[in-house]
Amino acid sequence: MALGSSRSRKSQLIPEAHKILDNMKYEIAEELNLGVHQGSEDYWGYVSTKNCGRVGGEMVKRLISLAENELINNKKA
Repeated sequence: MALGSSRSRKSQLIPEAHKILDNMKYEIAEELNLGVHQGSEDYWGYVSTKNCGRVGGEMVKRLISLAENELINNKKA
């Protein structure tokens, strides 16, 4: 297999998380006033690469924060 390729691009570790992550993406896009809305069939062609990266970066920050809180809460238990 070539570098970066996988057997199935559709495989996800937790398929149920897709909807939650999609909601987060659109929530962040709304906060950044990017003009994309859920139900817009995921067309982001007019959104700049920089702004798409801002959405992805903010998603990563929030997911790391959630994971850190989960680690802390499990350690206290």
